[in-house]
Amino acid sequence: MTLAGRVALITGASQGIGRACALKLAQAGAMVAVAARSQEKLQELVAEIEHAGGKAAAFPLDVADEEQVKSTFKAVISQFGKIEILVNNAGITRDQLILRMKRADWDAVLNTNLTSAYLCTQQAIGSMLRQRWGRIVNITSIFGEIGQAGQANYTASKAGLIGLTKAIAREVASRNITCNAVAPGFIETAMTTDLSPELKETALSHIPLGRVGTVEDVAYAVRFLASEEAAYITGHVLDVNGGMHMG
Repeated sequence: MTLAGRVALITGASQGIGRACALKLAQAGAMVAVAARSQEKLQELVAEIEHAGGKAAAFPLDVADEEQVKSTFKAVISQFGKIEILVNNAGITRDQLILRMKRADWDAVLNTNLTSAYLCTQQAIGSMLRQRWGRIVNITSIFGEIGQAGQANYTASKAGLIGLTKAIAREVASRNITCNAVAPGFIETAMTTDLSPELKETALSHIPLGRVGTVEDVAYAVRFLASEEAAYITGHVLDVNGGMHMG
């Protein structure tokens, strides 16, 4: 499974799933553009990739800012010549019961998790069309499939991402571009470290494989969907959840 010569852009790449995706795509031979708000963490990631013999560059980006999205994608194409793989990973949470949820928290989560994927895809698609080859992978969530109390904004954004994935897949399939989603379950990330031991134990009891997932588990799925081996898969949601949800 080689991605030699391919150019990939990963949003939310400074930590967690995004960081793991960048490392796995680079290991497979892709030139990697890593984008996030934390420039310091991105530079550390670039150094790690380059130390292993890969090629990478860091681009500061707040995906909720449309003008930043446009300028960043232009900068990536200027430096690497193209974008062939896009991983829409950036995401935030602002949890609250719907009765108490503030409009600002609803808007922030929808803008960062869903609208940004539309903006980033729109900016990358021209390059993919010119190449007549492309891979778009959206990181959704198990909660976009089954719902979650106290996360109406997050769940809506991730469910919307699944719909966006399928719509784009139908639009661009004739140009040899695929669009798929990966839906992680309970993954050990910065987002889950603050959960109480009781909540973690409850979640673990619902996972048939009997363990919490790792960011590498998700990154392997992304790497596969970005590869030539996945050329006949599009509009699909790949569950990476240890059997927690079987849909």
